Amino acid sequence: MISKNTIDTVFETARVEEVIGDFVNLKRAGSNLKGLSPFSNEKSPSFMVSPVKQIWKDFSSGKGGNAVAFLMEHEHFTYPEAIRYLAKKYNIEIEETEQTEEDKEQANEKESMYLVSEFAQKYFHNTLMNTDEGQAIGYSYFKERGFTGDTIKKFGLGYSPEEWDAFSKEALGKGYKLDYLDKTGLTIVREDGRTVDRFRGRVMFPIQSMSGRVLGFGGRILGNDKKVAKYLNSPESDIYHKSKVLYGIFHAKQAIAKQDNCFLVEGYTDVIQLHQAGIENVVASSGTALTPDQIRLINRLTKNITVLFDGDAAGLRASVRGIDLILEEGMNVKVCTFPDGDDPDSFAKKTPHDELVAYLNDNAKDFIQFKAGLLMDEAKNDPVKKAGLIRDMVTSISKIPDRIQREIYVQEVARIMDISEQVLVSTLSQIVQKDITDAGKKFREEQKENVMKPVADDGSVQQERVDILDRLERRIIEILLLYGGTEQDFEDVYIKYDKFGKEYEYTERKAYKVYERIYLNLQEDEIQFTNPVFRELYKAITDHYLAHQSLTVDTFLNTLPPELQSVATDIFMQDEKYSLHEWEEKKQIPVKDKTMSVSAYANEHIIDLRWLLLGKLIQDLKMQVSPDADNMEILMAVNDYNTLVNYLSRKISRLRSQFF
Repeated sequence: MISKNTIDTVFETARVEEVIGDFVNLKRAGSNLKGLSPFSNEKSPSFMVSPVKQIWKDFSSGKGGNAVAFLMEHEHFTYPEAIRYLAKKYNIEIEETEQTEEDKEQANEKESMYLVSEFAQKYFHNTLMNTDEGQAIGYSYFKERGFTGDTIKKFGLGYSPEEWDAFSKEALGKGYKLDYLDKTGLTIVREDGRTVDRFRGRVMFPIQSMSGRVLGFGGRILGNDKKVAKYLNSPESDIYHKSKVLYGIFHAKQAIAKQDNCFLVEGYTDVIQLHQAGIENVVASSGTALTPDQIRLINRLTKNITVLFDGDAAGLRASVRGIDLILEEGMNVKVCTFPDGDDPDSFAKKTPHDELVAYLNDNAKDFIQFKAGLLMDEAKNDPVKKAGLIRDMVTSISKIPDRIQREIYVQEVARIMDISEQVLVSTLSQIVQKDITDAGKKFREEQKENVMKPVADDGSVQQERVDILDRLERRIIEILLLYGGTEQDFEDVYIKYDKFGKEYEYTERKAYKVYERIYLNLQEDEIQFTNPVFRELYKAITDHYLAHQSLTVDTFLNTLPPELQSVATDIFMQDEKYSLHEWEEKKQIPVKDKTMSVSAYANEHIIDLRWLLLGKLIQDLKMQVSPDADNMEILMAVNDYNTLVNYLSRKISRLRSQFF
């Protein structure tokens, strides 16, 4: 296990904005940073990072936390995996404590699959670099492709020997379980129990996640056997989903964000050759048809995609279908083609860096210009084919969510195709209307299905309602987290009697830390929060204050389990939510600055909460009254609580919270 000293060093060193910046394109927003949510498909940013507080909050999904929490949510790391990732990123040496057999048995299954995949990558790379077979066959192939030794090392390229089970024997000999070799697809287990290496006799391309973990492999055969697939990919598994992965994303992510553009190609060697030529913001769909998940992966880093095609016309027509998918995601698309006979790999190999950059810049066409140029050759003087081409282009435009962009593209098509803009607008309206009608039909069908679902036993319609008590408890937690360590003057009003027995009020002011005031007031009534999450969070906060007298955001969050950390982060980032959506400027909704009167704000909510919880307590006590029992003790308690409620009611009449 990782030592506590290492974990503490990681938390002290890691910067949340640097960690998240590797995955999300962040832009400055005052003292914070904002970007598109990596957890949902959105068009405007709702993801906020606070470098000061060292936390992040995704307002679209509700997720939040520190750097470790982000890695656990985004990369699906376990806690130890996230710590190891950060230790590697910041060059922190990991101190290990001895693992028990029980600890080893409890290792996460996904982690075991990752470890097997990482072992395989090292094995294939070592075989390539340090064996006669690997050098003679695999290494010579990569050198023929023009890859340098540094490039081969950087991308972790490898070679799987021709022998039927060379890798499997090595892995089993090192203690890796056959079950995980089988689940990752590295080993095929035959019916007779014999094992066979899936990738034998192939050069190996490891496929990595955005964080650099090995998810699977692509293997290329070097012979001319027509009966065997030229390329072979790992099968789908718990860690590898080819429709959600882009080859090269780990090496390209920083360049994509920096250049604010992503070059999209088809194959592994296209990515590697361009990268070696100095074009690092490039990824590949790895031989699969482009998917929305892959596009969204790019969308986290940039809104701009340039699709690179070779000069093969048939391939162009087949690949152009992916453009509509990119447009649907609200991204900007350009297309660049290479001369006949060239693909990105071959062109990059023979072209100097400056000329390559200039070619990509000069030949990147808007998708409308590209489609027109590609399909007009086919249409030529055929009016029917030309009409079909125009409709195809308008259909692509209809996929664009932004109406202003749609109008500009309509004008461009009208100019290129020499056709009335009015006709195009009419056609576009028909297509959009059909899409809306289809969507409405689908929605009504879903609603009809929901109506047919069983209702509650009492026949009532379940409606979401605002729970005032829950909201009050949340606000007490908010006060503790944001202002608990500050010292304030609190005013107490006591009931006294003069020598004639006349009642009068006596006011006393005394300085408390806010957390002390809340703690003492709630202790008076011996009442607990009704929401179990707030109850646990309240205990964690008060324990922290009682032990340290103050609360630092990142230090405190590191002590919380994930479910509490998310709630606490949500509260810490509420003010950023208002600034993110510019409520005051755009919606004329003023945001109250509670720091102006912390003591009054705290006092009002304490009183309101005590009043509501005491009312609930009284109702619970009344439910315990039985006609067959001595209820004197219960009735005396009810009377005492009623007296206290009346006292609080008088206070509420003076201090009724304006925040309800």
